Amino acid sequence: MQLYSYNYDLHLKHPFGVSGFTRKGTPVVLVEITYQGLTGYGEAALPPYLGESQESVHRFFKKIDLSPFRSPEELPEILSYIDGIAPYNHAAKASVDIALHDLLGKIKGKPLHELWELSTENTPYTSYTLGIDTPEILRQKTQEAANYKILKVKLGSNHDREIIKTIRQMTDKPLRVDANQGWKDKHEALDMIHWLQEQQVSLIEQPMPKDRIDDTAWLTQHSPLPIIADEAVQRLDDMKRLKGAYNGINIKLMKSTGLGEARKMISEAQKQNLKIMLGCMTETSCAISAAAQLMSLADWVDLDGNLLIKNDAFEGVKMQDGKQILNKLPGIGVQKKPGLTR
Repeated sequence: MQLYSYNYDLHLKHPFGVSGFTRKGTPVVLVEITYQGLTGYGEAALPPYLGESQESVHRFFKKIDLSPFRSPEELPEILSYIDGIAPYNHAAKASVDIALHDLLGKIKGKPLHELWELSTENTPYTSYTLGIDTPEILRQKTQEAANYKILKVKLGSNHDREIIKTIRQMTDKPLRVDANQGWKDKHEALDMIHWLQEQQVSLIEQPMPKDRIDDTAWLTQHSPLPIIADEAVQRLDDMKRLKGAYNGINIKLMKSTGLGEARKMISEAQKQNLKIMLGCMTETSCAISAAAQLMSLADWVDLDGNLLIKNDAFEGVKMQDGKQILNKLPGIGVQKKPGLTR
């Protein structure tokens, strides 16, 4: 097995505003692992809050030696080795995990969801994200999202109610809210949640800072809407210390180190009776298609990262009637677009 990597920068269709900052793009590192004439594709998407960079990803890759392993079919052992090389580096590890899973599916000649005996029927609609912006741009974004059934709205600013009112002037579609840790007072947060319920919002993602576990547990206990952990839960071990503080978790491959750990987190969430959201960063169709293999296990899907960019590097899942639709290609089901070279 040989690992190759190269930088790629994603350009967003609109500047993307969340609580605390706005950005126009996302750096990624694309990965290829070759084995006996087959190529597995992977991706490390690197939004600011992950604390990783293209440089740190390449430094991590230099520590990898796949020569002791005979084939991608030794996947559990390889992933354990990758995880033990250095702490953190979650997105870097995820890119290798995705590429190896893609290779495994290609060796078996089947899509991952088929290997895992997962259904492609009745998967949830994906939400489409509207970042924090001016009323004029929010109206434009809402119009552009006409083909999507559910909208996810970023809050955590000083004009949260104005944002919701602006969107509600344009549409009565179901809304989900992600505050990205932007609310600091639990009582004010609860008041906001009651108001949002009146606006037909269905859930609240990461309302308070991730280290405010007690305040969040209080909020979850009193909230009329489900409270979902995002920044507060990265990997499987985080789920133990957060028990009772949230109604559900948002699992993202870039946080969890990839599909291997994401499946473990889903199993643990089911044991704890937690709702499961399957989410993403700003990503190409490579990482989105990988995560989409797990859609049938999720209560909510938020896999729109490839829909927010202008320069997708891959062909993979396709949006149809508000859902990401899986194809029958082996592995994660992606192909490089013409002209993309490492």
